[in-house]
Amino acid sequence: MHPFRDAQVDPRSPIAPEVAKTVRPGAAYPTFAAFPKVPNDVRPHKQYGQAAAKIEADAQTLIAATADSTWTINDTGDFVAKARIDAGPELPAVVPGDTEAFAKDQKARATPPPPVKR
Repeated sequence: MHPFRDAQVDPRSPIAPEVAKTVRPGAAYPTFAAFPKVPNDVRPHKQYGQAAAKIEADAQTLIAATADSTWTINDTGDFVAKARIDAGPELPAVVPGDTEAFAKDQKARATPPPPVKR
């Protein structure tokens, strides 16, 4: 059995009528002359590799320029002062007893849900 020569279309298929219209068993095969010519506005294959190599080289340059060891932070006092002003007034430190008192108060005010009736 040959997959192309002996292939059959299922007559129940919704595309069966379309297949029957497009199949031309006696049609001539295309020749190599029928293939389109290579376009003139396409760069040569070698240039694709050269462009890829340039991108890889640029990537390595970027990685080297942004490595952890290339960054330093100096003179941050002005930045810190502005950030503190933007953040608003500094709040007093939380006293651990206040947190526990608040939690105790919330537990005392909480009302458990009624039991589920069965």
